[in-house]
Amino acid sequence: MSEDFSGWVGKQEQAADRLEPARSNALRAALGHPAPLDAGAVLPPLHHWLYFWNVQPPAALGADGHPAKGGFLPPVPLPRRMWAGGRLEFVRPLHLGEAVSRTSTILSVEAKSGRSGDLIFVTVRHEIAGESGPAVIEEQDLVYRGAAAPGSIKAPSPHTPAITAAAHEVIAPDSVLLFRYSALTMNGHRIHYDRPYAMDEEAYPGLVVHGPLQATLLADLAARQGRTLKTFRFRGMSPAFDGTPLHVCGDYRDDGADVWTQQGETRCMEASATFG
Repeated sequence: MSEDFSGWVGKQEQAADRLEPARSNALRAALGHPAPLDAGAVLPPLHHWLYFWNVQPPAALGADGHPAKGGFLPPVPLPRRMWAGGRLEFVRPLHLGEAVSRTSTILSVEAKSGRSGDLIFVTVRHEIAGESGPAVIEEQDLVYRGAAAPGSIKAPSPHTPAITAAAHEVIAPDSVLLFRYSALTMNGHRIHYDRPYAMDEEAYPGLVVHGPLQATLLADLAARQGRTLKTFRFRGMSPAFDGTPLHVCGDYRDDGADVWTQQGETRCMEASATFG
């Protein structure tokens, strides 16, 4: 692509919020963990994504329901966008009820070509601090793609081979769960709740399961042994869709865990964690 987005590298944005327990507890309830956490409890892994809402008026939204490109993020002309992966370092725990701040910086904008055509990757670094100082250092990889041809994205097979992972649970990613996660994260991307848009405009075979939701499930599984996460790295492999069971799987090591989501025979997301 001929567009030059180098001028966006280094751009920063500031945000502040308070980790109100109600929002984290609402996600816990949506995932089947109804016992509420009180103010002062440690924020569960990756629940910081429920905060720092970017609420825009209708005129400032793109056709896909996201905030229009060209604000903080560069005005990439490719129509499809998604969260491809990320890397997190947990410096110290955050606590429910705590006041937090976030500094976001665009680290890079890179154009590439793949089998599916032109791609643009935008990497954003977030530094989140609580009342005791820096708490989470995160890099997010966003990918922009061209339009998909109708029928080019296949639904996963409903048949899942035997899974021998040490930890394994099954989630039903129905439209209600996807809507609730979209609402709790103020994610207006229509591929997660607007079926006609997802299928007719972006050629998906159904509603798309959020990458951050899958990552949250994986981080929770990794920490299930009562260990504190030190680092967490995840990468999207293939889209996951509603209507097909989502298998959340993991194997543990002495110093961490390897975890993944799967629909049918397709791995949707892979991640690795280390313990502090």
